[in-house]
Amino acid sequence: MLRDEPRPGAAHPTWWKAPFAATVTGLPFLVWEYHWFSSGDGVGSFGGILYWACGLLALAWVLPHRRSVRTARVLTAGAGLGCALLPGVMAVLLVGAAVASS
Repeated sequence: MLRDEPRPGAAHPTWWKAPFAATVTGLPFLVWEYHWFSSGDGVGSFGGILYWACGLLALAWVLPHRRSVRTARVLTAGAGLGCALLPGVMAVLLVGAAVASS
């Protein structure tokens, strides 16, 4: 083993970057969507995806900090971000389609 290589099982020094980027981007959207959907009768059909997004972002933070779990952490953070952005993107697309058709 080379002197500069980390020992197996050691914490990856930049393990926090993917969850941090996904959380900083997705959390404002989650808060906005939850407030927007709950101002009516509740979160309704989008409630599941909002809870999935929160769960995936939390899971990205609690995965082990080893280098071998880096891919799973990035994929989990990306899926959480995608779930967080999905309702807002769908709303923008539907409004755009309604404006374009009128």
